[in-house]
Amino acid sequence: MKALRADLLDFTAPPAWGSTSLDGVRWRPDHWLLVGDDGRIVGAQPAAQPLPGDWERHDHRGRLLLPGFIDTHVHSPQLEVMASYGTELLDWLERFTFPAERAYADPAVAEAGAARFLDALLAHGTTAASVFPTVHKASAEALFAAAAQRGMRLIAGKVLMDRHAPEGLRDDVAQAERDCIDLIQRWHGRGRNSYSVTVRFAPTSTPAQLAMAGALCRADASLYMQTHVAENRAEVAWVAQLFPEARSYLDVYARAGLLHPRAVLAHGIWLDADDRAALRASGAQIAFCPSSNLFLGSGLFDWQAMTEAGAAVSVASDVGGGTSLSMQRTLADGYKVQAMAGRRLTAWQALHAATRGAAQALHLDHEIGSLEPGTTADLCLWDWSVGPVDAHRQAAARELHERVFAWMTLADERHLAATFVAGRQIHARAAAHGSSGP
Repeated sequence: MKALRADLLDFTAPPAWGSTSLDGVRWRPDHWLLVGDDGRIVGAQPAAQPLPGDWERHDHRGRLLLPGFIDTHVHSPQLEVMASYGTELLDWLERFTFPAERAYADPAVAEAGAARFLDALLAHGTTAASVFPTVHKASAEALFAAAAQRGMRLIAGKVLMDRHAPEGLRDDVAQAERDCIDLIQRWHGRGRNSYSVTVRFAPTSTPAQLAMAGALCRADASLYMQTHVAENRAEVAWVAQLFPEARSYLDVYARAGLLHPRAVLAHGIWLDADDRAALRASGAQIAFCPSSNLFLGSGLFDWQAMTEAGAAVSVASDVGGGTSLSMQRTLADGYKVQAMAGRRLTAWQALHAATRGAAQALHLDHEIGSLEPGTTADLCLWDWSVGPVDAHRQAAARELHERVFAWMTLADERHLAATFVAGRQIHARAAAHGSSGP
């Protein structure tokens, strides 16, 4: 049994848009978090109270302990294409992304890439993710195996692409279906792995492949579905040409039976009120990818409109369109995207969307996303500040939201002291940095 002493922060309810009050925020400074031998959270208590029983004590007073971050949309083979200069979405795919992904046909490359990617997530404080590997079955196999080895919560699936992709990155409907069924039987629900029917995006799947993907989802309601939607204006226009019968880009997926409560659709920038209503009715979520949207010049997502329509929103790095696996950097970019439209994203709403909010949207809040007793102890331990400028800003904070917002905006992986998966420390910073508190 393990006891971790730190400042505990998580959420009990969704914070209201624009509110900096503590409604829904659970703040427990200088507490012990108690973790049982089974890797689940037992409870918490003030550090001033004596610990009952025989606990292995780890004193991190002055540091911040959060649930592990949940990245709801990220591409495991795209680390090497981050920060690729000068293109928008469709050109970026052709010039950089597809060539990088073609290499994952080699199982050895896929295995090394999966290990590198998952270790990088952990080194940024992310303990669960919904991940796109490549079209190759071996890439999904490697990713599931590497996640199982680390005990991580992973949602993934072989990417489906049977047209408008280069040689070496196309499958066909029959073989793709066989690969998906085999992967589902081998990995879905095994340990902490879940299978997601993974449609790259509508242009790279024929109507027949989209229908096959929808049939897989209907056959097993516990399967996830992940894809992209309405990211870029040129992409939206292309979809309209390819699917003239559909009312909108989102409607392409709805017609194929892919819009359901376990569907994760990345971006959703160029959606209208009818689309937002369809998302609410289906229970599907939008994974907001601000860093990627800014870097590729895709547009500014209207988070408030989506929330007011009753549709779920989580936050995602979308590496390699995104430029960092750091969820803090992603959230800071999310604030800037909303500010461009005159909206103000609070630290509470941002952090909730990357923890408990994401877990709820994925139907995993019984397991991850909070510090509730009974949930799995997927945790990240942070320094409040690193270096004198950061420490000075923390010392000047007048109240809790200001302090946490400054931390969220200025922090990154340098602030991460340790990452825990199911109570086991799986990543530790090699050397101490600066100050742990203001």
